[in-house]
Amino acid sequence: MPLPTTDTPWPPPLLHGVSERMEEWSAWYEGTPDALRRYYGREANASRTHRGHPADGGLRGLLTRMWWGKGSTSPSTAQGQLHIPLAADLCQASGDLLFAEPPTLTVGDPRGQDLLEQYAAGGLFAHTAEAAEVAAALGGTYLRATWDPQVVPNGPFLTSVHADAAVPEFRWGRLTAVTFWRRVTENGQQVLRHLERHETDSAGIGIVLHGLYAGTPTDLGRPIPLTDAPATASLADAIDADGVISTGTPGLAVEYVPNVRPVRSWRTHPLGVNLGRSDLDGLEPLMDALDETWSSWMRDVRLAKARLVVPAYMLSSHGPGKGATFDTDEELFTPLAAPPGINGGMDLTSVQFAIRVTEHQQTANELIQQILRSAGYSAATFGEGAEGLATATEVNAREQRSDLTRDRKIRHWKPALARITEKMLAIDAALFGHPNNPNPVTVTFGDAVQDSQLELAQTAVALRTAQAASTQTIVTLQHPDWTPEQITAEVAAIDTENDRAPLADPATLGQGGNGLTLDKSP
Repeated sequence: MPLPTTDTPWPPPLLHGVSERMEEWSAWYEGTPDALRRYYGREANASRTHRGHPADGGLRGLLTRMWWGKGSTSPSTAQGQLHIPLAADLCQASGDLLFAEPPTLTVGDPRGQDLLEQYAAGGLFAHTAEAAEVAAALGGTYLRATWDPQVVPNGPFLTSVHADAAVPEFRWGRLTAVTFWRRVTENGQQVLRHLERHETDSAGIGIVLHGLYAGTPTDLGRPIPLTDAPATASLADAIDADGVISTGTPGLAVEYVPNVRPVRSWRTHPLGVNLGRSDLDGLEPLMDALDETWSSWMRDVRLAKARLVVPAYMLSSHGPGKGATFDTDEELFTPLAAPPGINGGMDLTSVQFAIRVTEHQQTANELIQQILRSAGYSAATFGEGAEGLATATEVNAREQRSDLTRDRKIRHWKPALARITEKMLAIDAALFGHPNNPNPVTVTFGDAVQDSQLELAQTAVALRTAQAASTQTIVTLQHPDWTPEQITAEVAAIDTENDRAPLADPATLGQGGNGLTLDKSP
């Protein structure tokens, strides 16, 4: 399927219902009051226009009832709308749980293994960590094998594309093609968009097509030469006579990684059924209520500032039009005309409201706990209730819910990461002349919580005493981050030391003797 050639609504109608939800999640992930007011205020205004009243049903009626959708009638009201960036914290925690400790990539070929290490050194896992965080917000991400000799002259590298900048095509739940798009320039009603389409040709070889379009905010417009925009001019030299860039290898140069599945509200959506679910899906009303609670709490703080109500004669006038002030250090006041107080005198009244700390705090804590549970995370992941030192076993018990969520996401990341790195190795051989055997790549994620050296040593002693593990197994357990070569060398060193170790003298056993040293070396 080629790139569009005539005017096309953008985003395409196929994304109806999907783009709007991703835009909502993006506003929460951005985490600024302006972004939330912009999204919910626009939707609420549309609801009032089409439905007439916030009590109407449907999604638009719900958006009108959202606290962020009520809008602000004055600058002071807008200033009082505060946001707790819990949504951004959830997404960052997802990325950290997956890639704070990078996984291990192995392939059964020394030349391929060297290339994988070069990819890792070039920032592969930095991109996956970023992609995993955004995937938690938007429900998924795209990993793309990229090559540009002007940027990286000696091979491909990994890039990622956010889910709200893609128009994917699936068959039986498998990605068969995808069109990435981005705004190159935007000048009023004129928008230049760059489209990058990944598909396979009749022989199954992955190809990439590029197009530049001049349109409007809602219409793709007409195709124009790539050289008309500096951002795409370099692509004009890379494409062939048919406007195609070939990967020279079978299959797409793109992998889609869903965050988690399924998306409950898209079970029957023709496209959304194949996409992933955001960590924020269904939590929007709770996060909205949390922001309302926090803003109300801070409003109590502002209102609780001590204030004095003073009669007019206590104010010092600064002249016509310049106002008047009250001097708190004044010791003597001259009575002037003023309404009498309760006791017939002049009143000076202090006003200070109470701050409802307990009520607000309990409400906020309950909302946070419910948000974390619904998102699939343990409170301990965010430092809640994790006082004092704890063993790895205790930490695992506290974070069991987060670990289950992490394992569920890893089941999506492992095959996608393996396939995209295999594609990079194939491109390296086909386009850059770095031959390597086409072996499958194995992706191994480490434990989320590492045992301390003391715990590992105690485990090693127990295994050795019970004669339940070999020296190599114990060394591997003690140093899970070592390479096979390092483990082999350490085992050899231990065996050498054991050959020269002192043996106990039977005559001194049980008497505190030091034993007799016997050298068993030849």
